[in-house]
Formats: sequence, structure tokens, C-alpha cells
Amino acid sequence: MAKNAPPRWDRRMQQRLARGEEAALGELYDRFAALVHSQAQRILDDDTAADHVTREVFGYMWENPDAYDPRQGPMRAWVARLAHRHAVRRLRETGTGGADGAEFEELDALEERVSRATAAARADYIVESMPAPLWAALELAYVQRRDYRQAAADLGVTEDEARRRLRLGLQLLSSAHARPSDGASPPGYGSSR
Repeated sequence: MAKNAPPRWDRRMQQRLARGEEAALGELYDRFAALVHSQAQRILDDDTAADHVTREVFGYMWENPDAYDPRQGPMRAWVARLAHRHAVRRLRETGTGGADGAEFEELDALEERVSRATAAARADYIVESMPAPLWAALELAYVQRRDYRQAAADLGVTEDEARRRLRLGLQLLSSAHARPSDGASPPGYGSSR
């Protein structure tokens, strides 16, 4: 498979959706519903609204299977972008209509809320896609409160390797807080349209 070729599952899923296979939609839902709902929940802070966004996103994917282009990145990133886009649209629809005086403050607060939610979603994505050795080192250090020497012993690696894994894991997590306007995009999110 070429370096930039999409994963086989993503290509097959896109083709199955394009053929109208209901089982494909069910499989897609099983795989990504939690991602969509959690991202919408973070942005909207409302379970009912997050449920609505989740239905919208999967309805959109069912009705527009060709909107996903496997060459643009993994299906997971596309689904995350759709969830973000739908949740932000819903947030704007339920927000203020004009922007004068105190409403600018509300819009600023809204933008900050969306920014925090987006960073949290990126962090979740990074943690889920992080290589297991890096995550294991971070978990030992930050959840179980082990220093790098203890983590090295628990992992069965050298102290230098434990430090390297911790450093790389922290670097990955720190990228979750980089804003797209900073020129950085989280791993796997592809380009925005």
C-alpha cells in the first residue's frame, strides 16, 4: 500500500455506504458514535443536543457517502470534523442573533468554549491513537505517580527509553492545545474544507 493510501477499512466502508448498505451504516455507528457524541457533548454541554448532532452526523454520512474522500485522510478524522462542524452550527443556531455591545462578550465566551472543547476532542483523539508504549509510560507516570526509574522497571525498559517515551507522549499531548490558526493541526485531522 502506498504511503498516503487510505486504510483498507476506510475505502471499503466508503464504497459500502455509496452502495447503500444499511449494515455499513450500523458498523460505522458502532465504531464512531461515541466519538461523535462526546465531541458534540463537549461543545454543546447538553446530552439531548449531542444526541441530535449524533443523529445528524450519521444521517449526513448516509445521505452523502461520496462527501468522504479517502485521499484526504482517515475516516475517523472526517467523522470528527463532521461532528465538530455540526455541533458548532447547532451552538450558533441556539446562540445570539446579532453582535453588539454585550453580545460580543457572549460571542467571545462562545468561541472560547468551542476552542476548549476542540482541544479536549483533539486530546482524546491523540490519546486514542497514541502508540501503546507511550501511553503505558504516561499512565505509569501520571496516573500511578511513578517516576521515570520506576516506570522503566515496570515496563522492562532502560531509564533512557522510559524518559524518551514520556517525552514523546507529552509532546503529542501538548499538540492538542495548538490552535489551527497557529499553523498546527492535530495528527489525523487532515485539512479543513
